[in-house]
Amino acid sequence: MKLRHSMLLLLLSAATSGFSQNQKFTHADTLRGAITPQRAWWDLTYYHLKVTPNAKDSTLTGSTSITYKVIQPNQSIQVDLQQPLQISKVTQGGESLEFRRDGNAFFVDLRKKQETGKTETIEVFYSGKPRLAKNPPWDGGVQWIPDGKGNTIISTSCQGLGSSVWWPCKDHMYDEPDSMKISITVPKNMTDVSNGNLLSVVENDDNTRTFNWAVKNPINNYGVNMNVAEYVSWKETYKGEKGDLQLSYYVLPKNLEKAKEQFKQAPMMLKAFEHWFGPYPFYEDGYKLVEVPYLGMEHQSSVTYGNGYQMGYRGKDLSGTGWGLKWDFIIIHESGHEWFANNITYKDVADMWVHESFTNYSENLYTEYYFGKKAGAEYVIGTRKLIANESPIVGIYGVNQEGSKDMYYKGGNMLHTIRQVVNDDEKWRQVLRGLNKTFYHQTVDGAQIEAYVSEKSGKKLGKVFDQYLRDTRIPALEYAFGSKGMQYRWSNVVEGFDMPVKVQIGAGKEDFIYPTTEWKTLKTKSEKTLTVDPNFYVEAKEVKASL
Repeated sequence: MKLRHSMLLLLLSAATSGFSQNQKFTHADTLRGAITPQRAWWDLTYYHLKVTPNAKDSTLTGSTSITYKVIQPNQSIQVDLQQPLQISKVTQGGESLEFRRDGNAFFVDLRKKQETGKTETIEVFYSGKPRLAKNPPWDGGVQWIPDGKGNTIISTSCQGLGSSVWWPCKDHMYDEPDSMKISITVPKNMTDVSNGNLLSVVENDDNTRTFNWAVKNPINNYGVNMNVAEYVSWKETYKGEKGDLQLSYYVLPKNLEKAKEQFKQAPMMLKAFEHWFGPYPFYEDGYKLVEVPYLGMEHQSSVTYGNGYQMGYRGKDLSGTGWGLKWDFIIIHESGHEWFANNITYKDVADMWVHESFTNYSENLYTEYYFGKKAGAEYVIGTRKLIANESPIVGIYGVNQEGSKDMYYKGGNMLHTIRQVVNDDEKWRQVLRGLNKTFYHQTVDGAQIEAYVSEKSGKKLGKVFDQYLRDTRIPALEYAFGSKGMQYRWSNVVEGFDMPVKVQIGAGKEDFIYPTTEWKTLKTKSEKTLTVDPNFYVEAKEVKASL
């Protein structure tokens, strides 16, 4: 793989993230969140994950073959696996290697000389009882759910926690394998659904069978999943921008008819998002919707679904406008992550807004595609009531620290606001499509996304991103009418904030004004009212005139 990251360690910069420098982080946080020396010297190229789940005692047994290219020689390699799982053996070229544990990180001493440019493989064997998912997908792990017929439904979800909660890997988002093979062994009457295409099903002598899945594209670690149940399935072909795309659906038998109706939204989603974002990023791996016992998750090419076959979010409209009940939230939102999360992936969880802000905004764009521009705007504006503005959206780098949950609704409204500033819908659509083309199958820093949007839109958006991502205040347009006209300026903003905004003065035509943090004066006649275009996420505040 052509490595898509800098070798520099990420700095713990409270100044740039907006968080308090008094926050305490542990040695374990750094091992998890930093590009440590034991991670930086090798470029991950390929995984082969082999897992046998045992529902009788909720344990896993398996191994991961990790193939990598040497960038700079080093004899110590970091592999991550979370407690209480244990690594039993690590080998390279048939030789057993010594290793030591430091919390959830293992440091393996390599015997073979590691030479720059060479490709090597280690195999890590492990077993144990993985962490049970407490509130998936937010507080994830592995679920073991009786299906009422003597079987156990097994599901994994691990964003935030990381995939090392259930298998050994290089558990940092900056580096992805080029491709992957996933082999899951389950009882003979059960089916495993994982990422990519099904290569084969091998019948074993012990009344089990092994499902071998092949992922042909780079994949982020938390996107890898295992879903075991007594599934029924069907397929269809979507005629998309890159040709034929295979769509596969896996559900519990009792829900087959409901699913066949509800999942008709999948091709609709693809049509809308290919319009806005460009081709679905994983044609070679297909697209799947897989029923699971939790709400759902954006597992790459294997999107999991648990919304109860309802419109909205568990039957509710998050916007309060009615538009959110026109479509199934999980099908639309989690599939939107195929573009923003699985195609374009953050290097550090501090930039999780790259995933969630754009995907929240995709809900608006889906609504607009099928119900009109006004409907899309009403939806995203309606979600503002869910914004807390208690802490910045950007987290702290290098310690596995994500920012605030405002990355969803505030992030979506930030992007909707930027679209108004760009004031050219086709240019804006090309910016969104260009992001997915330029950063195709890459890991990125948030700064790269900010710079691209600014450059391709032709707008200076640095202070806009600073305001909405790194500050908690809502920009306030202060204005006053006096004898010489209208005074106006921005307050409650970062230094240098100068975002243009559309307003209507009196009964006149809506148009842009260009406030800064200094007072400006606009000649007016007898007008005494100002209305800000509600598509801008700002507040208007009339103050006493000084003219």
